[in-house]
Amino acid sequence: MSTVSSQFLVRPVTPADVSTLFELIHTKADYENIPHAITGNAATLEAHLFGERPHIEAILAESSGQVVGFATFFSNYSTYMTQVGIHLDDLFVLAEYRGMGIGKALMSYVAQLGIKRGCGRVEWNVAQWNEPAIAFYERMGGTILPDCRTCRVVGESLSYLASLYQ
Repeated sequence: MSTVSSQFLVRPVTPADVSTLFELIHTKADYENIPHAITGNAATLEAHLFGERPHIEAILAESSGQVVGFATFFSNYSTYMTQVGIHLDDLFVLAEYRGMGIGKALMSYVAQLGIKRGCGRVEWNVAQWNEPAIAFYERMGGTILPDCRTCRVVGESLSYLASLYQ
């Protein structure tokens, strides 16, 4: 599946695109002022995208043959709805291409996949400081859930949690 407009193309990532996708991930981390958060590498990303058991999917937006945006996502599940869903992990469009409908096209593509796959919802997180993204997501019909917070354990905290029940 791909989506084409007169200005850009949205399509699934291919193995040949992985290094470009990883560069865009770095650009997104720079935009969010968290370049130190990048601890992975393109080879692992490729294995997770195209390995025996893929863990994530990705789509790219191209304008005049240049990759200008991406989205990454994976399946999740709602026990309350007893339905599969899609978690949109990252959505990013290069600054000079914002306002052209590319972000909207990426979001719409993921929503179309969700409907095609019988998903009950598409959900994502957004940083509280990122007011332009919040406004964009609200324009796309997204609801910012006021009572939810993302919880995370990594590194030593993950090891500690794993050790609590043996």
